[in-house]
Amino acid sequence: MRGDATPPNGRRTGGTVARWCLMLIRGARIFGTGHTDVRWHGGSITECGTGLRPLCGEDDIDARGGWLLPGLHDHHVHLRSLAAAADSLQLGPPAVRTADDLVAQLRHADATLPAGAWIRGVGYHESTAGELDRWMLDRWITERPVRIQHRSGALWTLNSRACAAVALERCAPAGVERDPDGRATGRLWRMDAWLGTRIATRPNDLAAVSARAAALGITGVTDATPALSQTDIDDFADEVARGRIRQRVHCMAPPAVTASPIGRFSLGPTKILLDDTTLPPLDQFVARIRESHTAHRPVAVHCVTRVQLILTMIALDEAGVVPGDRIEHGAIVPVEAMAWLRAHGVPVVTQPHFLAERGDQYRHEVPDRDRADLWRLGSLLRAGVGVAAGTDAPFGSADPWRLVHAAVDPDSGRVAAERVSLRSAVSLFFGRPERPASPRTIAPGEVADLTLLAVPPEEVAATLPHPPIAATVVHGQLIYG
Repeated sequence: MRGDATPPNGRRTGGTVARWCLMLIRGARIFGTGHTDVRWHGGSITECGTGLRPLCGEDDIDARGGWLLPGLHDHHVHLRSLAAAADSLQLGPPAVRTADDLVAQLRHADATLPAGAWIRGVGYHESTAGELDRWMLDRWITERPVRIQHRSGALWTLNSRACAAVALERCAPAGVERDPDGRATGRLWRMDAWLGTRIATRPNDLAAVSARAAALGITGVTDATPALSQTDIDDFADEVARGRIRQRVHCMAPPAVTASPIGRFSLGPTKILLDDTTLPPLDQFVARIRESHTAHRPVAVHCVTRVQLILTMIALDEAGVVPGDRIEHGAIVPVEAMAWLRAHGVPVVTQPHFLAERGDQYRHEVPDRDRADLWRLGSLLRAGVGVAAGTDAPFGSADPWRLVHAAVDPDSGRVAAERVSLRSAVSLFFGRPERPASPRTIAPGEVADLTLLAVPPEEVAATLPHPPIAATVVHGQLIYG
């Protein structure tokens, strides 16, 4: 929106787009208040009221009754993987459901890509063609390297040409799966970073990811990629400083990593991954938590099973809970765990849309005893547990409004007791980066991160999962609209 251009639902007057440090939104329906107008100077809100008039030289937007929200923060996303997914084949449901579909996609890519280029597939699930290994992929593609990522993000499967390209047979890490004869099967567990260093790939287009996020009303993200290096962190900070990423970025990182002081970039908790087949001994788990806490870094523990959650609760009891400790996903939360989560102030950062996106697989894979505890939402909130939402993109939809829709929609597969109101659903994205269950408000002194919809609140439900976004503001700067 430049010069005297009109935003999707209103009007801006005066000023230039490059110097929007003094600005007013008027005529809005503001979340959590009866005011209609909001003014900010620089990156902070300075005034809220009704009937405010533009000051000399001030830019303004007439919201025309649109719903004005605290800016949406995606509390769990994988930015570089999301950027890479744009250049990848989608090889799982719903795009690909059968082995024939899978083979057709692979062979089409083989026929169209330049010689020597890798085929990169994502989103695979066993319901399509069973468990993959190098020899199965070799039956379909032999003359170019292929790598396919499981929907969970935990597993890559390579064909023999790809195994040779990364010298996999000479690779020692425990994540390399081997058959009884010691041969690498092409299946790599939790080795995403290792694989990336051995494949020449073009740089991820994080500017495009940021632009798409802005168009969805996203003003901040927490990158939840595990085990980032100092170089990874420095690269993220540079992308923010150069303006290629326009949102705030809160980045999970190991305790030893540091970051330059950049206004929209900050370091978050240390990500700890748990897998049921390789659970750490309790004393090692406790020591790792204490290491992070000693470095003044909370922990974010990946918990998708009952066992993982219980082990995490025991370890946090032993190590001691600090502000900012959090549970990622919380796919299975038994009733008896809720009192502990509430009492210790440990929030759950969840993905309400997974039940809608993966319902068929859950019905086949999740044991009956766990069904009632699967992807809780309403019951957690009623129990007083802190809850926030993250898309987990690209392992789930990157659109926060799909999460909102899944949280409120009677047809999402969620039982009535777990559905929540529209206001509660959107509030899952209002949390502060360092305190995801502590919602921001629109009030003087708060940061000027705002999401303006083009419709009033009573009309939003009818537009889900694609409500019209009129404007997205980060630190007082309009990045969309």
